[in-house]
Amino acid sequence: MVGQVRVDQSGRENAAATNRSCFQIAKVIANLIVIGSGILLRAVSQAYKQALINASKTGVAQETLQDIAEKSTKKMSLHEARMILGVSEKTPWEEILKKYENLFERNAKIGSFYIQSKVQRAKERLEAEKNNKGQ
Repeated sequence: MVGQVRVDQSGRENAAATNRSCFQIAKVIANLIVIGSGILLRAVSQAYKQALINASKTGVAQETLQDIAEKSTKKMSLHEARMILGVSEKTPWEEILKKYENLFERNAKIGSFYIQSKVQRAKERLEAEKNNKGQ
């Protein structure tokens, strides 16, 4: 019986040692993940900054910055506005207005306020572009 108690006790000691080593391994893995993600984040941000510097030399940066500014202000892009109204760059303003009125009225009949607001914003975006070109 005494020998049996020692076996149980040594089994507990082995289990405790195993738990401690598993905890230490998990701690090391967690530290590696944290350190690795920090290094990766710094590398990505440096690469992005360098890409902007390189792009500024070729003139691409200005266009990229304008795209970012448009997206950050939630301003509708010209492409999206043209797609909503179903027009191209060369469509005359009178035809754009006809398409706008047609879409706006059709969606008023079925009560689609969301689509009406998209159509309205598309017209406003194209109108702003027309006014910018006119100046």
